[in-house]
Amino acid sequence: MEATTIDELKLVEARPEHIPFIAWVMLTAARSHLERGMWDLMAGPDEGPTLRFLEALASAPEPNWAHHSMFLVAEVRGRPVSALGGYFDEEHGPASLETAIPAAAIASGMDLMELAMNWQTNGVGTIKKVAPEHDPGAWIVEHVATLPEFRRQGLIDRLLAAVIEKGRSRGAKVADVGVFIGNDRAQHAYEKAGFVVTGERCNTDFEAAYGFPGVRDLSRTI
Repeated sequence: MEATTIDELKLVEARPEHIPFIAWVMLTAARSHLERGMWDLMAGPDEGPTLRFLEALASAPEPNWAHHSMFLVAEVRGRPVSALGGYFDEEHGPASLETAIPAAAIASGMDLMELAMNWQTNGVGTIKKVAPEHDPGAWIVEHVATLPEFRRQGLIDRLLAAVIEKGRSRGAKVADVGVFIGNDRAQHAYEKAGFVVTGERCNTDFEAAYGFPGVRDLSRTI
């Protein structure tokens, strides 16, 4: 994908030098409208080691759900300020993390036993109880976040348009995105981009672990 320049903004495919920013994007997106998200529960509570773990995921030898190659990045004067991911579930869905997570944990110096214990005792795995089921060939938008000082300037609108065009160019007819219930600002941004709510999945175990009832599904034709 070629860079698209709009004033001082460029939308680019993520490069290896973007990996620390991509790690921040994934951590921030998972937190949504709350203080803690999946990565905090899995690898926390200290943010530094969690970010190193996410950097290892984003730079893994094989592409995965959290790999930097899934991302588009908005740069302002060369500085990454916003990003999101797009992929086909069949190619790089969350299942691709099964081998990537242990490898990233080892690469970032984490204790695999502690990671497994966090998965069980912190209820991290309950996220599977609200996981979406996508139709074959759907283009998935994921991991959306912007630096605080650059929010409400239309960056997500532009990134969404670009990632949808990327999916269309690969043959997708439908794009899906999930929003955590209660994150009304994010839902409004997706609806502004043409997405409509198609359903939601709630679970009491998930709510006990994460602090909100579940995930709302949105979809649009592309």
